[in-house]
Amino acid sequence: MGLLDGKNILITGVTMRTSIAYAAVEIAQREGANVVVSAAGRAVAPAQRAIARLEQVPPLIEVDVTDPDHLAALPELLGQHINGGLDGIVHSIAYADPEKALGGAFLSTDWDTVANALHISAYSLQSLTMAARPVLNRGASVVGLTFDATVSWPAYDWMGVAKAALESTSRYLARYLGPDGIRVNLVAAGPVDTVAKKAIPGASSFNDIWAERAPLSWDSSDAVPSAKAIVALLSDWFPATTGEMVHVDGGLHSTGA
Repeated sequence: MGLLDGKNILITGVTMRTSIAYAAVEIAQREGANVVVSAAGRAVAPAQRAIARLEQVPPLIEVDVTDPDHLAALPELLGQHINGGLDGIVHSIAYADPEKALGGAFLSTDWDTVANALHISAYSLQSLTMAARPVLNRGASVVGLTFDATVSWPAYDWMGVAKAALESTSRYLARYLGPDGIRVNLVAAGPVDTVAKKAIPGASSFNDIWAERAPLSWDSSDAVPSAKAIVALLSDWFPATTGEMVHVDGGLHSTGA
């Protein structure tokens, strides 16, 4: 038996085969899950190309988390591909304008740019979860991805602020959805060489930081450790864990200078 045998899982944010979300799809399927993938806008085509390489190609639905109509249609869309409700959601959605909000532009970023980053990267955890709530089964697990925002990082700027908001949002969702038996947790991954990371000016410095300080060392080309943590949190092996942030970063979070 696999960890996710018979579970229906929605995984967002699959773009390239290097993404953590893609690795999560691959491992979740291997562990027995029925996976539905979502993407939006210009990301739909690359998502289709990426999942076409999988041994079992999952259905792909378009869900723009900033579009109320897309969110309202989510339960019906999911119903076309799953039976018995939804057992898990993987939130792997984030965006901030790389020219205006990242790479040292923190002090000059305008509110509209910040608001867009917060909407897509943080508020969407709440809006996506609530859109899916009519079909979420008791015992369901919501897992998001963050880059530990309890500290500041070079070049990360307003995305760091958005991730801090995401982390707080996850804790409040855990509080309010706990009585329904729904768990909400985050995986704080170390830097992985994804398309999103490459769009951040100066993000290559993260690899140098991890190379120097991570006790277990860190391979920025390997999304599997983070994806395995996601799958573990989706499973029934963490039945009493919610509002938590699990670090998958080679231990760097535990070190000082």
